[in-house]
Amino acid sequence: MPTMNVSLTSEMVDFVESAVSSGDYVSASEVVRDAIRVLRHDKEAEDVKMHLLRREIERGLLQADREEFSSRSIDEIARSVLDGREV
Repeated sequence: MPTMNVSLTSEMVDFVESAVSSGDYVSASEVVRDAIRVLRHDKEAEDVKMHLLRREIERGLLQADREEFSSRSIDEIARSVLDGREV
């Protein structure tokens, strides 16, 4: 497996050492690999969210161009989103 040297802050080193000493991880490399897996997952989830947001914005702009507007208030729409109902 290729190796890479990485500079960490003292707080990061303390965190890695604590994770290893607690027995949650076998080595510092395992902590870093797990952190990168989590970062990759979070980035992919963020990319999906941004794609969906851009799609919905485009949808809204097309509806506005066709003068298709909701008769509901912003508060009604916000409540429906927060309640998990269809908008």
